[in-house]
Amino acid sequence: MAEHTNMIMHAIAVDDEPPALRVIEHFCGQLPGLVRLVGTFTKPNEALGFTQRNQVDLLFLDIQMPGMTGIDFRKSVGAETLVIFTTAHSEYAVEGFNLQAIDYLLKPFTFDRYKQAVGRASSFFQMLQATAGNEPSHIFLRADYNLHKVTLADIVFVEGLDDYLKIHLEGRKSLVVRMTMKGILEKLPKTDFVRVHRSYIVPIARILHFRNKVIHIAGREIPLGGTYERAFLDLLGE
Repeated sequence: MAEHTNMIMHAIAVDDEPPALRVIEHFCGQLPGLVRLVGTFTKPNEALGFTQRNQVDLLFLDIQMPGMTGIDFRKSVGAETLVIFTTAHSEYAVEGFNLQAIDYLLKPFTFDRYKQAVGRASSFFQMLQATAGNEPSHIFLRADYNLHKVTLADIVFVEGLDDYLKIHLEGRKSLVVRMTMKGILEKLPKTDFVRVHRSYIVPIARILHFRNKVIHIAGREIPLGGTYERAFLDLLGE
């Protein structure tokens, strides 16, 4: 796996049209301090294989491709991989937002528009790298095409809402993100947060008291689901 140099993103471009790949290759060459294009692919399955063998931080990804759509491709790679969709079809913008894309470039796009998207991706990448490998005091969550810094100590509880999560925070507006309960649990320290219901995750430090399968936190009553009761009680030493 290649090492990063000066926080430069390793990127690949996937598009079934070679001229579109040449445009991205040309634009990437003008921003050597931000991004290094390490591969271009006209076949999504070959690109997917490359991501499984190599470090890829950023994807330039077309949406309409034969064999595998860009939407399916994005779902097949890790959530930590940043994505900029490149497409001629504006109707896919909403789907791109739902998949937490960094940006959405509508073909034909200018170098200035491309530079803006890569700059945004670089900012995200540097913040994520700065917290990697350490016990975090905060996490970054994507919502509305922005990366929000959330201090762990400010989380009151996490509430599941179908395909979204509502992060209830102390002293600021709640944050609604498109993410699964499993996904947020992977970001949160296991010693500090516990899932107590199919729709709730709570920070242990904020539990005021617990009685009759009801957890009291900050004036709210959080139900304790039967599936999670044993693990929760074990955590409390009961």
